[in-house]
Amino acid sequence: MKITGFSFIRNAINNDYPVVEAILSVLPICDEFVIAIGRSDDDTLSLIRNIGSEKIRIIETEWETGLREGGRSFALETDKAYSAISADTDWAFYIQGDECVHEKYLPVIKQSMKDHLSDENVEGLLFKYLHFYGSYDFTASSRRWYRNEIRVLRYRTGVSSYRDAQGFRRDSRKIKVKPVEAFIYHYGWVKPPKGLTNKVVNFNQFYHNDDWLEKNIPKGTDFDYGNADRLIKFVGTHPSVMQKRIDALNWKFNFDPVELKKKMSPRRRMLQKLEDWTGWRLGEYKNYRLIR
Repeated sequence: MKITGFSFIRNAINNDYPVVEAILSVLPICDEFVIAIGRSDDDTLSLIRNIGSEKIRIIETEWETGLREGGRSFALETDKAYSAISADTDWAFYIQGDECVHEKYLPVIKQSMKDHLSDENVEGLLFKYLHFYGSYDFTASSRRWYRNEIRVLRYRTGVSSYRDAQGFRRDSRKIKVKPVEAFIYHYGWVKPPKGLTNKVVNFNQFYHNDDWLEKNIPKGTDFDYGNADRLIKFVGTHPSVMQKRIDALNWKFNFDPVELKKKMSPRRRMLQKLEDWTGWRLGEYKNYRLIR
């Protein structure tokens, strides 16, 4: 059984993406790792090269930054990495530059790959998510935040990244998946206020033009953390590859749960209560077809 990791990145240093940690978190169970590195304004290329693993294969790309329809640039870069995967690969393990997998889940994930290797009906594995927010001590948990996504794919032709690279399709249809008892740790929202403002600007430039950015994200403003809705104290451990970053944490995150709740609309508060009571998320978007 051959496993190939794949990802894409650009301007990792300027945007403080933990992409090295992301790669290292899955590398132990990968036979190779393909990463598409877009031409950057910083030294992202050297950053990845300095990982020093013979498993890693870099392809250098040019981003089509003018594409602003639904963040399509992200999907195109994902597809470039996927298309460079070795043809004898059985499973492709996708990880984005702000995600990590805890080492405790690697044996579970690999075993699930083995268990479903001969079942062609299983086209991917569905992961749970922890969205860290504001600091490494809190996770955002509400209807605003997706609970599951595909991160392991059976390597086949016809697979492509969907919309802004959140999920995948095969021959334009949803991919059939089995759930795996493992979490993706998402760190994209762990930044101080000014860092998050920069993140929002950088992210939205792939969706909107300069006029929209100037109107909706004025320069010099700090991020108000208003999109969290609800934060939950994290009491577990982080992936070991993240520990150096966590030890270097240099800001204190303060938030008022009452103020956060006030920013939720009455409808969202009602639907959140329903989910808390029943575990059912009414109207949840599912970017996959679940096999029981």
